[in-house]
Amino acid sequence: MLNFTFLVDPSSDQIRQITGLYRSAGWWGKNMPDDPSMVKQIIKGSHCFMVAMEDEVIVGMGRAISDRGSDSYIQDFTVINSYRGKGIGAEILQRIMARLEKDGIKWIGLIAEGNSDDYYSRFGFKKMPDSMPMLKILK
Repeated sequence: MLNFTFLVDPSSDQIRQITGLYRSAGWWGKNMPDDPSMVKQIIKGSHCFMVAMEDEVIVGMGRAISDRGSDSYIQDFTVINSYRGKGIGAEILQRIMARLEKDGIKWIGLIAEGNSDDYYSRFGFKKMPDSMPMLKILK
């Protein structure tokens, strides 16, 4: 049975698993060292951070960052490949959006990777006209 939980104070094992999800999604390279304090800060600094767990195994995650007044962004949203297609991602996304709505946030943005815009459109997300995601990585 799956359990969906908003994490606030992750255990060492949960931090290890979350690090593994970041790596498997391709967001953290092989050469990036494990940094449990960074994972704790990511969770602490998020508006909310949700995990889907089967027993004690984290099979999916997502989080929202926000100014806690009007705007938010969903990011770091992923499900382990072998668990995809079972509605886990949809449940994580819907629970995060419900939490944001409950907290008074009306504007929710995200960057759809690859060809995933059709997936997010099922939940009411639309392409932003005349907009392009941009990124600057500081060294």
